[in-house]
Amino acid sequence: MTDPYNPAEDGAEMSFDAKMSYSDYLALDEILTAQHPRSQAHDEMLFIIQHQTSELWMRLAIHELTATRAALAAGQLRPAFKMLARVARIFEQLNNAWDVLRTMTPSDYTHFRPSLGQSSGFQSWQYRLIEFIVGNRNPAMLKPHEHRPDVLARLTAELAEPSLYDLALRALDDAGLSVPAAILERDLSQAYAADAGVAAAWTEVYKHPAKHWELYELSEKLVDFEDYFRRWRFNHVTTVERVIGFKRGTGGTSGTAYLRRMLEVEIFPELWHLRTDL
Repeated sequence: MTDPYNPAEDGAEMSFDAKMSYSDYLALDEILTAQHPRSQAHDEMLFIIQHQTSELWMRLAIHELTATRAALAAGQLRPAFKMLARVARIFEQLNNAWDVLRTMTPSDYTHFRPSLGQSSGFQSWQYRLIEFIVGNRNPAMLKPHEHRPDVLARLTAELAEPSLYDLALRALDDAGLSVPAAILERDLSQAYAADAGVAAAWTEVYKHPAKHWELYELSEKLVDFEDYFRRWRFNHVTTVERVIGFKRGTGGTSGTAYLRRMLEVEIFPELWHLRTDL
């Protein structure tokens, strides 16, 4: 019989009395003790971890989207492509997570739903920040965050910055594909509405992709992100409907009906509509 493998013989560090360990680097003590079920229901732990890990992925998405926007503002489109591709994969991960939550039945959920009080994913400030960064802006959505001055300040500041889509439109204009001045000079805090002039500029890119390759690739990266984002919203709707049916949400929204309305929101409308017009 062979002797048991000893990693130390291969040079593996085995003593961490005065050294940084894996757990230290990742702050695992804080992360793994951050789950505090408020009921005795078995499935509440699943519900908490599902949402905590989703928030961690959103934290990374914000990191990547912020860097993407900085790259676009500096005219560095190629680094932006890599980061946008990563954000799309992040939302693929978020989509896959719904499959785990769907293993929770309506009966399972009723055992701990009262413990949630008025808390709801509708109140996720990171989700709101992602929407604001990419261009889906609605100042009315600041209201649920007024109890957190630090969060409110961050979201309010975001509304004063050009969104990811605003910078994509500026890139179009800088390349000589005229974007209407009313769009470039609009109130950044307000919701974006599709514009015929913007549609014409993007259509020119798609009619002559070889001539406008970087803008062509940028538009497809944006569509790729929104595709996964839409799927995430759709999976959210179907999961909620599967678990609670058409009950109102814990945060007071109309539940499934509210989520279905969100499916109609287009972040980059011209990039979707031009496919019909080509």
